[in-house]
Amino acid sequence: MIDFKAIDLKQKDYYNSFFTDKKERGCECNFNNLILWGQQNIAEVGDCLVRLSYYAGHISYSFPIGKNDKEKALEEIIKDSKERGITCNFFGVYEEDKALLEKLYPDKFKYIHSRDSFDYVYDINDLATLAGRKFHSKRNHINRFKENFNGFNTELITKDNIHLAKDLAAKWYRDKLSVNPTADFDMEQIALDRALRHYDELGMEGLLLMFHGETLAFTMASRMNENTFDVHFEKAKAGFEGAYPVINNEFAKYLKAKYPDVTYLDREEDMGLEGLRKAKLSYNPHHLIEKYSVFPLEAEDDNK
Repeated sequence: MIDFKAIDLKQKDYYNSFFTDKKERGCECNFNNLILWGQQNIAEVGDCLVRLSYYAGHISYSFPIGKNDKEKALEEIIKDSKERGITCNFFGVYEEDKALLEKLYPDKFKYIHSRDSFDYVYDINDLATLAGRKFHSKRNHINRFKENFNGFNTELITKDNIHLAKDLAAKWYRDKLSVNPTADFDMEQIALDRALRHYDELGMEGLLLMFHGETLAFTMASRMNENTFDVHFEKAKAGFEGAYPVINNEFAKYLKAKYPDVTYLDREEDMGLEGLRKAKLSYNPHHLIEKYSVFPLEAEDDNK
């Protein structure tokens, strides 16, 4: 079997050393997300890095990462799945990875376009300036917020004020669960708690939206690669119309000013949630990062 080990905070540089091809990848490849979500295990096979993921009740492998001999790594993954007695599923598979799998293993796998897991990638200039007709409604929301909450301010999240983000998150979840007690926020709450506890270690950057000492919203992100920041969390207090567009806009302006080399903001997936998809599309993404979920056809046949 492949000797998978649970990923830990000290492995960030080691993990990122495999991303030397500078190809665009989705949020599931961001080291911080591996630390925050589910149980992620990694191993080096030849010159490639592979992952075994336990997430939301599902077990799956990542496509090998690295420049060399992915064929050998894929052989080892398939062998590993048989030895473990688990289905050889792959997640977050990109078009070129799919093409290699089809070439190496014709008629072995089924490929499903995972629309719910597509990343929404935005031009940082669009989100910072909100210029043009396509952002007319966003500017209106922000203008109304400025009129209603004149004197609002933003603060960088630091060790001295991070408790304000924690308090707002706790209230946000309480409010959501009071309306829908069966809603499942467990994994997100765990991920957000980890992000807050290891904020500095993870290299997080974030912003608080304040009004007369009251915390109205917060956002948190980390650098994904040399030209992209990954926005992990964004929460706003109910009853303050425009708080989400304002924190989004203010954070984009902050990142654009601090990191002139950053071109894009990856605001991750919509998870198939209708309201979230509508909100993400309303910001006119520059492009989506498309992905496939891959399942062995033999498993499908066994279930018939």
